[in-house]
Amino acid sequence: MVTLFVGGFPLGMEEIELVKLIMPFGQVNTIKIVKDKKTRVCKGYAFLEMADLEAAENVIANLNGLEIGDRALTIKISEEKPKPVGGSWPRKQQPFGKPNYVKVGKAPDPFRKKRPRRSTD
Repeated sequence: MVTLFVGGFPLGMEEIELVKLIMPFGQVNTIKIVKDKKTRVCKGYAFLEMADLEAAENVIANLNGLEIGDRALTIKISEEKPKPVGGSWPRKQQPFGKPNYVKVGKAPDPFRKKRPRRSTD
């Protein structure tokens, strides 16, 4: 699978319209238009998964720089980010496991008087 970044399309464009634009050059497996979480408004870019590298390069050669409305398409192969192992990334990365620190208390002061304990009466 090859992931393509497609940016610069009109904000009102739907997923099906984008797929219809790209389908003549290669088969699209999945598409994800990125939208704002709060307003659900399109941010103007999407990610597409294509079956093979040859189809992805064909799309880039034919559609990169194509003007739709007042915007120009930008299409490039997206670099894969490493997937976390075992669920999610740890909050604090420690490359060699947990540190071997030992908590050390203060040395007792022999001249300091201790407070008397409260009575439970």
